[in-house]
Amino acid sequence: MNKQNCIRDIADLAQITRCRNSLSNITASTEKLSDILKLAGNDVRLKILYLLNQEHHLCPCDLGDILDMSVPAVSQHLRKLKDGGLVETQRDGKVIFYSINQQFISVLKPCFDQLENNNILKVTAA
Repeated sequence: MNKQNCIRDIADLAQITRCRNSLSNITASTEKLSDILKLAGNDVRLKILYLLNQEHHLCPCDLGDILDMSVPAVSQHLRKLKDGGLVETQRDGKVIFYSINQQFISVLKPCFDQLENNNILKVTAA
């Protein structure tokens, strides 16, 4: 056990062991979820994901017009989302359409629900 400055009288070793075991069982999942949240944690990328969830697929030009951004700027965000596996592409002639990778809808859907219901604004600091 590491000695740290703590004011508790006795450490609950069973709890510490149980929690460590619990964390060791989810390490791969926490790393993946952390990566997803890092990507979605950018305001523009979260908006892109939200729009893709609403519209199912959009091209960079559409997103640029909607977000009032240049296509190259939007494309940089889409590249990060694609590299992270959150979005997929489909080509229709010369146009590439982006959509959310369905694997991640269950992770992102609660975030979209919060945005739609404006629940984030209702949360206050304690």
